[in-house]
Amino acid sequence: MGRRTTGTVGRQAEQLAFNFLVERDLRPVARNFHSRGGEIDLIMLDGDCLAFVEVRYRASAAFAPASHTVDIHKQRKIIRTAAMFVTRNSHFSTYTMRFDVVAIEGPAGETVDWIKDAFRPNNSTL
Repeated sequence: MGRRTTGTVGRQAEQLAFNFLVERDLRPVARNFHSRGGEIDLIMLDGDCLAFVEVRYRASAAFAPASHTVDIHKQRKIIRTAAMFVTRNSHFSTYTMRFDVVAIEGPAGETVDWIKDAFRPNNSTL
């Protein structure tokens, strides 16, 4: 993704993940949803499932693969923020919900790994 600021690289990674998911028939609901406790990069509909998607980018997996950087603390923040999203958007409260990670690696985002159901609330010990 070249030499750019962290914000620019993050936006490009999110756009790459967004395009990747749309190509796989997911429908966008929200991008960069913020609440007091955190942010969710992408919220997408996968059929009748509401997917909360965390996008992670690493130019190199030498230190740690991008998919391994969503630690328990980040998971908790995402879960709390997802609960806030559903509270504010109650028409989604009957949907099945899932937490995904899209891990992008390589200087130009050569590798995109979509991890469906990457973590669950009961595994993140709120």
